[in-house]
Amino acid sequence: MPHPIPPFLEGQITLHAYERWLARKAAAHLKRDRKRGYENITAATYRDSIHEAVIRSNGNDTYTGEALEWQRISQYNNEDSKCGRHAYKAKFALLPTVDHIESAELTSGLCICSWRTNDAKNDLSHKSFLELCRQVLEYAGYPVTKDA
Repeated sequence: MPHPIPPFLEGQITLHAYERWLARKAAAHLKRDRKRGYENITAATYRDSIHEAVIRSNGNDTYTGEALEWQRISQYNNEDSKCGRHAYKAKFALLPTVDHIESAELTSGLCICSWRTNDAKNDLSHKSFLELCRQVLEYAGYPVTKDA
């Protein structure tokens, strides 16, 4: 059953593009997690969980708050990337992708963030990622304080 396109994506992408993106992200996460030994998960469960994460995101990167470039979904081309290398990939920095907030959690720990943020976070836990960000900022001379 198709998922309705979230209101904040109306006019940016088609329902077909959204459903295709959901299916591809679900398949990728299913494949990854099955390799990690999680057998009791389905593609449908992932599609539902990713859709819920999209709605929670309101179209923005969960970690940085940046507006994501949803019109870029399914636009990345591996052949063009080989030719353009870093400059080509940089154009997709704000491409929406799915992250496991904590890599040990399955569908309950999903969020939406940019490709750039996901690359930087990699397999770090949320806490470890924040600690890395703090270290980077402090090393660069920025004062870091935690809001209450």
